[in-house]
Amino acid sequence: MIELLAGMWYDVDCIIILFCESDQMAIVTVSGLKMEFGEQKLFDNMFFEIQPGDRIGLIGVNGCGKTTLFKLMTGILDPSDGNIVINKNTRIGYMEQHVCRNLDVSAYDEVLTVFSDLMSYETELEILSEKIASKTGNVSQLVDRQAFLNDELTRRDGLTYRARARSALLGLGFDDQQMKLPIRSLSGGQRAKLQLAKLLLCDANLLLLDEPTNHLDTHSVEWLEEYLINSRCAFMVISHDRYFLDKVTNRTFELENKKMTPYKGNYSAYLPQRDERRLAAQRVYDNTMKEINRLEGIIEQQRRWNREKNIKTAESKQKVLDRLEKGLERPDRSPDSMTIRLGINEQSGEDVLEVSGLGLSFGEHRIFRNVDMEVHRGEKIFILGPNGCGKTSLIKTLLGQYQPDSGRIRYGVGVKKGYYDQIQTGMDSSKTVFEEISDCFPAMTNTEIRSTLARLLFRNDDVFKPLSTLSGGERAKVLLTELMLSRANLLLLDEPTNHLDINSCEALQNALLDFEGTLLVVSHDRYLINSLADKIFYLTPEGIMVFEGNYDSFLQKFRPFDRQEKKTAEPDTEKQTEYKNKKERDAQRRRSRVRLAKLEQLISEGEDKLSSLSSELELPENSSSYERIMELTAEIDRTRLELDAMYEEWEALSLELDENPQ
Repeated sequence: MIELLAGMWYDVDCIIILFCESDQMAIVTVSGLKMEFGEQKLFDNMFFEIQPGDRIGLIGVNGCGKTTLFKLMTGILDPSDGNIVINKNTRIGYMEQHVCRNLDVSAYDEVLTVFSDLMSYETELEILSEKIASKTGNVSQLVDRQAFLNDELTRRDGLTYRARARSALLGLGFDDQQMKLPIRSLSGGQRAKLQLAKLLLCDANLLLLDEPTNHLDTHSVEWLEEYLINSRCAFMVISHDRYFLDKVTNRTFELENKKMTPYKGNYSAYLPQRDERRLAAQRVYDNTMKEINRLEGIIEQQRRWNREKNIKTAESKQKVLDRLEKGLERPDRSPDSMTIRLGINEQSGEDVLEVSGLGLSFGEHRIFRNVDMEVHRGEKIFILGPNGCGKTSLIKTLLGQYQPDSGRIRYGVGVKKGYYDQIQTGMDSSKTVFEEISDCFPAMTNTEIRSTLARLLFRNDDVFKPLSTLSGGERAKVLLTELMLSRANLLLLDEPTNHLDINSCEALQNALLDFEGTLLVVSHDRYLINSLADKIFYLTPEGIMVFEGNYDSFLQKFRPFDRQEKKTAEPDTEKQTEYKNKKERDAQRRRSRVRLAKLEQLISEGEDKLSSLSSELELPENSSSYERIMELTAEIDRTRLELDAMYEEWEALSLELDENPQ
């Protein structure tokens, strides 16, 4: 069961769970969690805690239950057994669906719905100002309410929420024109970004992010990374983007074999810890089994001798054996992963590919021109560039699938090309997995085909699945099988990790690392680029810029080329700052006016009190009592001191408002 310690509400697409304050340290505590769907068991006796400040990467193979865990934590699903205790001061933000209720509002207005309470405060303040000015109703109560709302707006950064909403949309790739568009005209990816912006801006202190980088380009991913790094929220994120996990997480939770195992550090720190834990568990198991076998031999020998002393020895050893067997835990079997070996039939010449003056257009639309490239044997080169710049088109032009407008392409001696198509268009969906491989490689026997497919996790009847029924990840593995069997020495790969889970990405990365041929790869997988690249080609409409080194090295060198974009954005930044400062000045004047009105009321009350105390002091029954006179005199002195302080504050505020009327 989920122990909800206060109320819960749903806000359209982002689910927000709000709780009251508590002294507990952990913001979420999970104990004995069990989840079953029919005969399928996802979790069994799961335990973990989330602490304030935790930035957790949740990893595991596809289908292990990561998204289900999020739905359990938000109350969308109920567990089969166990407890999820949400701390009273925890507010969970979870983006479940990429939909919006009102498709006619603009993208910007949709994001502003996150701040609907602040907007209602502003509306009420305008009404209150009019009522106070016209002295309609109880002015004292109106002034108190006005002061409270002003304090709330200041405390919750109500002066900058519009600027923050615009900044979030800009960071996620919207321009000012797109912000004005109605939601119905946005693409699926843009709607996903819209919901992500709402989630990041909502008043949550624990974010549950399920593949947040899926629909983002590199610029938007980098913006999201900076946002999360600078955020005070705790969060748990499901992602296959290993570079993203490395940048934003400080803990890693591995969901494997129905259990959760926490590790310190980001994804790269988790890998050696995982291997060490598995090795240690295997060693303990192996050593325990050796001791069990030794004890069984002793017991058998002692019983065979069948003397009283031997029988006692056997019984004693049996007790030790029973304790060992009772505490023995067989190490969990690691999840199955692909086994890829990308061999080559023969080496190419030293010069693999030479391109000069290459240009490509589609009708009147020019994609690129003046592309010059030199690729040498053994190089691992990645082609980067903004979305839509023509990276895939360049690969297809190099393969002869597109006819260039200009330029020359020359391959070296002995070059054999292998191609991985991210769109997966080259396969006949009417065929089975087995038929696809058999038709591409007719010389292979049935046993060889099945053995090869098994290495890519197609086992038993899986090999007879129609290609039309396969998931994107399974179709990717079929393409990788064909690539492996081609034994090509030049691999042109277009987003090879797009449809793979994190374990498969690791397997492919290791295979490419050991590959003896030449690589030319289009990829957004920055972890893969960082691990493999020795050179980066950055594609622009006017040609290619060449950078030596991996992705981190590329970022250091590429930043100067980004200055023009930053300069272009400066006027907007100045306008935002000016707008923010004006709003703050207006708010300060509004607070000063409210305080001035409040002081006038307090001064009037203080003067009435002082007059009343003076009258009371003159009463005959009080003038004859020394103790009463001393009490009244002390109260009069205190009241005068308070009035003097209020007069000084009133004078200062009046002077300030006179000097700054607007």
